[in-house]
Amino acid sequence: MIVTVVSFFGLILIGAPIVFALGLSAALTLHLDGVPMSIVAQRIYAGLDSFTIMAIPFFVFAGIIMERGGIAQRIIDFAAALVGWITGSLLLVSVVAGTGLAAISGSGSADTAATSSIMLPEMRRRGYDIDFAAGIMAAAGTLGPVIPPSIMMVVLATISNLSVGGMFLGGVVPGLIMALGLMLASYLHARRGGDVYREDDPFTFARLARTFVAAGPAFLMPVIIVGGIVGGVFTPTEAAAVAVFTGLLIAMLVYREIGLADLPEMILKAAKVSAAVMMIIATASIFSWLIASQNVPALVAEKLRAVSDSPWMFLLMVNLLLILIGMFMESISAILILVPVLMPIARDFGIDPLHFGVVIIVNLSIGMITPPYGITLFVASSIAERSIIQVSRKIMLPLSIMLATLLAVTYVPSLVTYLPELLLD
Repeated sequence: MIVTVVSFFGLILIGAPIVFALGLSAALTLHLDGVPMSIVAQRIYAGLDSFTIMAIPFFVFAGIIMERGGIAQRIIDFAAALVGWITGSLLLVSVVAGTGLAAISGSGSADTAATSSIMLPEMRRRGYDIDFAAGIMAAAGTLGPVIPPSIMMVVLATISNLSVGGMFLGGVVPGLIMALGLMLASYLHARRGGDVYREDDPFTFARLARTFVAAGPAFLMPVIIVGGIVGGVFTPTEAAAVAVFTGLLIAMLVYREIGLADLPEMILKAAKVSAAVMMIIATASIFSWLIASQNVPALVAEKLRAVSDSPWMFLLMVNLLLILIGMFMESISAILILVPVLMPIARDFGIDPLHFGVVIIVNLSIGMITPPYGITLFVASSIAERSIIQVSRKIMLPLSIMLATLLAVTYVPSLVTYLPELLLD
């Protein structure tokens, strides 16, 4: 394993893409151990030979449909009617819209791009602190992996042999707690921000009802996806395909913002994103198989038990590790590398695997706004035309909310397990 670790980090340091670092380091170790290279091809194929993983390209396509088909705009309009009369309304709208979009696309970067491109120009016109605004939108974008459906949850559930429906339900309460916390952070910032954050627009039920009706078809998508999986009507992959079909019907026939001529470009974009994810999964499967064959989980568990036998201490160490890893590594890659090591240890400590899986997801979602990697931070700052450093200076308040949520989710397992036990048992 020393060869694997050294070659992996060596490739990362010279700038090799993570997909090649994973595959080449594992293949090199196998070759030096005298394992036939045909095993590499077999593990790549086996890593992708999963019906559940086929949900990923469909969820990616559903997110693109949401962005291009007017679905995001209707959800933002409804969010504005719901909270647009409160001090700091545009910040609150961004969080509410991010929560709604998270329940459709499952992609944090797509949600951040959709809300930022619509909300940031108006925030700049009104004189909002644009760095804080970009930070809040980046934080709201991290709700995508936590609130179902979630691409990260599909991957984690697949490699850990967990219920995708259970993972989806387990993320609902933590995601809502995080959203409410971000709304509170936005409000506190706006209260101290002066008159630019004050609102004269009164709340009206007529506007709320009108925007709800307009957004109603969009809100059907999460109901169909999660309800269908939990109710046993279809599998996660079938649910993702149904989400695409429903999204196309809404975007083409109800909102009429895309036509048949737009589909080739959208399909090509979905294929590019999906191919990148699938390549990582394929090469990481070699890495994961090598870890399992070398009995790494048992060795790590033995070392951890030498430090402490407490599940609480184990969870604390996992949180610190994942927050650090999330700062430097893409989330799906981190899941594919670390979960095969950590999940067996968590089971050995008596930790509910569903609870542990959601703890991992929340940890890695925090990594999406922590520099230097922070994908949603990068998206929001790019659209805001600000540097990562400028926006990073203003993320401490939303980041503290997310860390507090992580601690609650880590040490109050019922926040995760209550809904799955209620609806699936």
